[in-house]
Amino acid sequence: MQITGRAPTIDGRLDEEIWQQAPVIADFVQKLPDEGAPATERTQLRILFDERALYIGARMYSNDPATIQAPVSRRDQAGEADQLLVSLDTYLDRRTAYTFGVTAAGVRLDLYHPADREDQQDWSFDPVWEARTQLDSLGWTAEMRIPFSQLRFNRTPEQRWGLNVRRVIPSRNEESYWVLIPRSVTAWSSRFGDLVGIEGIRPSRRVELTPYVSTAATLVGRPETGNPFSDGRDYSVRAGADLKMGLGPNLTLEATANPDFGQVELDPAEVNLSAFETFFPERRPFFIEGSQLLQGGGAGYFYSRRIGAAPRGAASGDFVDRPAYSTILGAAKLTGRLPSGLSVGALGALTAREHARTFDIESGTFGTVEVEPLTGYGVGRLQQQFGSAGSTAGVILTGVRRDLPPSDPLARLLNRQAVTGAADWNLRFRGGEYALRGSLGFSQVEGDSAAILRQQLSSVRYFQRPDADYVRVDSSRTSLSGYAGGLGLSRNSGRHWLWETSVDFRSPGFELNDVGRLGSGDEVFGYANLRYRETQPGPVLRSYVVGVTSENIWNFGGVSNSAALRTDASATWRNFWTSSFTAWYDLRSQSDDLTRGGPLMQTLGAWATIWQLTNAASASTRWRGRIYYGETEEGDPTYRLSGGVSIRPRPRWQLSVEPNYVHFSIPRQYITTRPDGPASTFGRRYVFSHLDLTEFRLPVRLNYALRPDATFELYVEPYASSGSFSGFGELAAARSRHLRRYGTDATTLEPQEDGSYRVTDGAGSFTLPRRDFNVRSLRSNAVVRWEWARGSTMYLVWQQDRFEQEALGLRIRPWSLGDTFAAPGDNFLALKVTYWIGM
Repeated sequence: MQITGRAPTIDGRLDEEIWQQAPVIADFVQKLPDEGAPATERTQLRILFDERALYIGARMYSNDPATIQAPVSRRDQAGEADQLLVSLDTYLDRRTAYTFGVTAAGVRLDLYHPADREDQQDWSFDPVWEARTQLDSLGWTAEMRIPFSQLRFNRTPEQRWGLNVRRVIPSRNEESYWVLIPRSVTAWSSRFGDLVGIEGIRPSRRVELTPYVSTAATLVGRPETGNPFSDGRDYSVRAGADLKMGLGPNLTLEATANPDFGQVELDPAEVNLSAFETFFPERRPFFIEGSQLLQGGGAGYFYSRRIGAAPRGAASGDFVDRPAYSTILGAAKLTGRLPSGLSVGALGALTAREHARTFDIESGTFGTVEVEPLTGYGVGRLQQQFGSAGSTAGVILTGVRRDLPPSDPLARLLNRQAVTGAADWNLRFRGGEYALRGSLGFSQVEGDSAAILRQQLSSVRYFQRPDADYVRVDSSRTSLSGYAGGLGLSRNSGRHWLWETSVDFRSPGFELNDVGRLGSGDEVFGYANLRYRETQPGPVLRSYVVGVTSENIWNFGGVSNSAALRTDASATWRNFWTSSFTAWYDLRSQSDDLTRGGPLMQTLGAWATIWQLTNAASASTRWRGRIYYGETEEGDPTYRLSGGVSIRPRPRWQLSVEPNYVHFSIPRQYITTRPDGPASTFGRRYVFSHLDLTEFRLPVRLNYALRPDATFELYVEPYASSGSFSGFGELAAARSRHLRRYGTDATTLEPQEDGSYRVTDGAGSFTLPRRDFNVRSLRSNAVVRWEWARGSTMYLVWQQDRFEQEALGLRIRPWSLGDTFAAPGDNFLALKVTYWIGM
């Protein structure tokens, strides 16, 4: 209904007369716990609009208002609160949707559904809008005002949008919908009802400018004596701005200049003893929002954390001052969806040339070393939707260009340029019940012959493997190219039976790691899964799923690298607790990466099980427990105990603890490769040991919300790890799993005073350095966040990063976590203020 006079005041009271004149939406149906039954509590929702905004007013009745759960928390953190959520398919494409929600305490919830699935959610969508609530003797009420400038829709005289409404009542474990989508159906916006009658509105240009200023101080825990670059205190002041602007009714341009991400939480600590990179999730807001429009191709073609990553060049000296990250000079992205159903995503970024400062004590001279070149990044994505079932086809193209003249030493380390791209499709049949997905892509990297040689020898491909006759090392190459693709067929909806089968491949020369992510190339991955599910409640269970899976990996030489069989089951009990069980067996295979560039080595057969139990999601105190246990065929155990507890001692407080303990007994841990080996291993020695690895981790979060727009968040994660190496030996023969143990078979193994080992084999001998370790780390993040004006935020941040490592190898105990608080480390303090200007 259109507003002809004064718009309602957003105070949550619904006391304006115009609300009583608007049509009512009231026929809600349960999805949980009793699918198809009428909602146990009445809900009345009304929608108004004027030329600038959409207004939503709702009355949520309750027979017992005392049971309404209304904890106060930060935006987008509903927890166990009563909720009302309104979803809008503003393009009426039956594929994407915006959701605006509010809890009984007035906490705003906003997210974006990039695909036709309710559970596929992008919580980085943070528009500027208003919501207020009130609790009373009848239940609770809510008012929302959503500016049209925050929505994307087509320019038509009269709008027709998809609409659905959801109400959550935790005390009853109930979820009710205006349009019920059965649990046996995998769909979302394609099943929405229609919202009609909105006319006379036009898409806004949506110009928003958000400048910021920040000041920061880094306090070094143990400053180096005589360091000319730092006295233990470093101060900085930064300023920059973000811009968001509509380009017509369907596209949005976002740009950032000199961005600051000081409020972003630190990554967790880890001990990585593998040859492969660890990929952490993106946490920077600019790169998160709308990121789903930049993903595609069936592989990791775009990994935004490459932009602004730590410089990779080396710098040596008695004192070295090197930047922790590459400076992002600026970035811009274009996102949107055209009336034709074409989704558009593009991003460009430029990072600065970075230098490290060095000082040599003996000569008393300062130096400057380039550690990262000026680099430009680009990614573009187009995806067309077609057909009544919402099929899609798309392309993605990425590029990286580094300013690396041939004389630059970094040219021997980094690729000069990289281009990757792919086409992908997802063809949906019978209303989305079946899907055929596929992709085909390429990569091309160019650079100095030394840089391309590094690519050939890297852990992604290991071209130097002596028994791989289908790849070879060419030290004169100045480029490397590859291809990848996949094809999969699945049944995604149905009463009981669901299944999926697929094959994906990456050629040996395929490379994505300039602006994407790729753990390993040279793989053909086969997958098959069959599941049986029951969504109708029974006398014991409300629902359950049972499945079997087969996973196999081969390389392009036809060698089976991995073969696993898995079975799993999960169930929701009548009391809304959930449990799951998984068991799998890894068959013996031939690994082409255990020897890290050496010959094939047989893996051990192994089995494992996982048991997990979680209480009801609506409980005010949430908990979960998980037990993992597995063994190799030689009896080497691995076990992990993990869990979590989240409590609300008061409505404004929330405390969560997630303890994690793991013990690995690794019988074949790679140590090093040496020359002068036997002919059975192609003239080299591939040295391994048994590794006893133990880890304790205890993430703790404490949140306090004075109001939904004024919060305090504390995150503390103590971490302790120990590793003890023993039982050294070398691979006995290619394709074997057996080791020739040092200290036997005419060899000696002598411990040295410094903890190293002296190995003698015939007339030759060599030393293995001590590798035992004890690591202690503490990372914490405390943030006061205050939205002091609409769209404007102040952050006060305190971060700690403590770390200490010793060559002990003594197995840690739970109380070792307490020692992390005494480890040396740095403190980071920052104040950041942003101001939103809407034009």
